[in-house]
Amino acid sequence: MKRPSWTDCEGFHRRDFLKIGTGGLFGLGLADLLRLEAKAGPGPVKNRRAEAVIMIWLAGGPSTIDMWDLKPQAPEGIRGQFKPIATKLNGVQIGEHLPKMAQVLDKVTLVRSLHHTVPAHGPGTVFMTTGNRPTAALQYPSLGSLAARLLPAGREVPAYIGVGGKGGAADAGYLGVTYNPFIIEGAAAGKFKKGKRAPLFKGNLTARGILLPTGFTLAELEDRVRLMKGFDQGLKAADKASDLGTSLDAFHQKALDMLRSDKTKRAFDLTQEKDATRARYGLTGFGQGALTARRLVEAGVRFVTISSGGWDTHGKNFEALSDRLLPPVDETLSALIEDLSDRGMLDRTIVYCAGEFGRTPKINPNAGRDHWARSMAVVLAGGGFKRGYVHGSTDGQGMAPASEACTPDDVSATLFSCLGIDPHKELTTSTGRPIQLFREGKVVKKLLA
Repeated sequence: MKRPSWTDCEGFHRRDFLKIGTGGLFGLGLADLLRLEAKAGPGPVKNRRAEAVIMIWLAGGPSTIDMWDLKPQAPEGIRGQFKPIATKLNGVQIGEHLPKMAQVLDKVTLVRSLHHTVPAHGPGTVFMTTGNRPTAALQYPSLGSLAARLLPAGREVPAYIGVGGKGGAADAGYLGVTYNPFIIEGAAAGKFKKGKRAPLFKGNLTARGILLPTGFTLAELEDRVRLMKGFDQGLKAADKASDLGTSLDAFHQKALDMLRSDKTKRAFDLTQEKDATRARYGLTGFGQGALTARRLVEAGVRFVTISSGGWDTHGKNFEALSDRLLPPVDETLSALIEDLSDRGMLDRTIVYCAGEFGRTPKINPNAGRDHWARSMAVVLAGGGFKRGYVHGSTDGQGMAPASEACTPDDVSATLFSCLGIDPHKELTTSTGRPIQLFREGKVVKKLLA
């Protein structure tokens, strides 16, 4: 099946800024990871509330003014077409196309006062997915790469995985390709249409670096000569650049041990789930990806991203949201939060739903909303964050925060504090330069339980 591909309004494909690299292919990234971890472990982790993160990435810039922070009293050209609905939180309303999320809002923290000043897709994505304002002087690692570096998973599973393609699974920046995500490929057949359901997904997602490509056996993979013949040109270039040959030693054998393990393979096998559970998550690639993410966290993976594209709604914003974008997110995000809670996993797992920026309060002549980073909202749940809490507010027209303003680096610093990691901890680049995890981020204590 053809994988989804989105290009934003600036003409950039998501891959242009979210470079993944080839470190995860055939488990070789794991070999590098093991080698480096043996040289320098991450050190003890203190005061940890959460053990894993599932990030729901809404690529393109979701219109949060029509989702989480409606302005029904604003003028007609701002308030939009959607009505607010009541939620499990007394006095708190969200958009009418999120009815299932309204019923689980007592389990989440809704941040309505997030803002930044980077209203372009690429740099905005970098800011949100790294927790550091982009700069030409340094490529910062993604949140997932930092988690992989500082909270390595067990030997049988990778620490950082991107489900359903690259999407929000950004790369490792100055940490090097060793900490890039493993990318899971594959999706459910059929697309979501309003009023209709795609057929139940019967297949299983696969991952480069964890499940062998068609035609390969473990015996062939263990054969260095045959393995090298199977590499594509991009991997050959990566091999030369990163000196992978030197890492194909005892650590390569450990990587092969992971490939032999059934633990990660079982996490991908959605046939072990009841049809009712799979249907609850949504019979789409996005929904089944979120279910896979829950299973991966159960297996010990530290950071998983699931991506949903197409949120760059410069035209027909309300039609796109009501018919195509909001129903799957409402279904899948609510199911993930409920399922984690029912299984007793929510206290130790952070769910983070965000995009690179919001949309303009003012509706344009094409019935769309344009880029707007000065005010936006995100959803956080579990792992030490307050339940049933709305943080901050925006002014009457949604133009800017009116109270409790915070920034992407503040949210990132707070998230990592829940993981038991000092947000101002220093790591070093390949040249030995010390870099703080989040140089300007501050822990927002009001977000914490």
